[in-house]
Amino acid sequence: MHGGEPDGFDYQGHLIRPPSEAYSILIQFTTGCSHNKCTFCAAYKTKRFSIKPEETLLRDLAFARRYCRRQDKLFLMDGDALIVPQKKLTWLLDEIRSQLPWVQRVGAYANHKSIKMKSDRDLSELRDKGLGILYYGVESGDDETLRRIRKGTNAENLTLQGRRAVEAGFDVSATVLLGIAGRERGLEHARATGEVLSRIDPRYVGALTTMVVPGTALADEQASGEWTLPEPLEMLAELREMVRTTRLSDGLFSSNHASNYLPLRIRYPEGQADALRVIDAALEGQIGLKPEWLRAL
Repeated sequence: MHGGEPDGFDYQGHLIRPPSEAYSILIQFTTGCSHNKCTFCAAYKTKRFSIKPEETLLRDLAFARRYCRRQDKLFLMDGDALIVPQKKLTWLLDEIRSQLPWVQRVGAYANHKSIKMKSDRDLSELRDKGLGILYYGVESGDDETLRRIRKGTNAENLTLQGRRAVEAGFDVSATVLLGIAGRERGLEHARATGEVLSRIDPRYVGALTTMVVPGTALADEQASGEWTLPEPLEMLAELREMVRTTRLSDGLFSSNHASNYLPLRIRYPEGQADALRVIDAALEGQIGLKPEWLRAL
């Protein structure tokens, strides 16, 4: 602090946020990820999980109050802010509402464990206090794949916790990974994932394509030959199977992340058939795929 003025947000390490939160106020509520064991993820390997002290958060809110009046959304980082104890999480949401009254929606990452730790009453309270969207890491609906990537859960629990979040009134944005099952179980993974998504019935689905990050356990498996990254057309076949088996009552399925070969935005249920025709055209070579040099995490 200089002369009573907040001098900036307190950010530690590499920051991760969903693409849809690009123009949001970013408050780093926690550092790292409480699970931090997934084989494909290197995002938080250099951070120990911790919860920021209240005085730091208050300084961040003071900075946002002065300099971020154009942004009406706020995102709580890092990997799973929902896992913070209820009392502290509601305290921060109350402070956001008090100090940044123009903010219309607060978002956070969530996982099966953090949702499970909250009662139905807790979830409803958080929703009432302004936490509006949860970005839920599903990755796969295939139990064998979940075990292999060390997700720490199974399809049944992923479905249960995701459904609880939907029923509590959150906009749930479920993230899934094309290619994560390797070449051996690609279609099984895609089919099972579509079935889990159908049971959760989230408002949004974001499909990303697996990109192997050096230094991860997945990179070691690839180097040893235990796991093989599918070819682009195999990834596309997974996307088709996932789109085909997913049933959403009123949802948006997107594959427009920078990692994907074929960007799509599918409004369910009415856009499903057209999307399948587009994917089929791409599989037949009538539509070009994104070149490798344009893909990124």
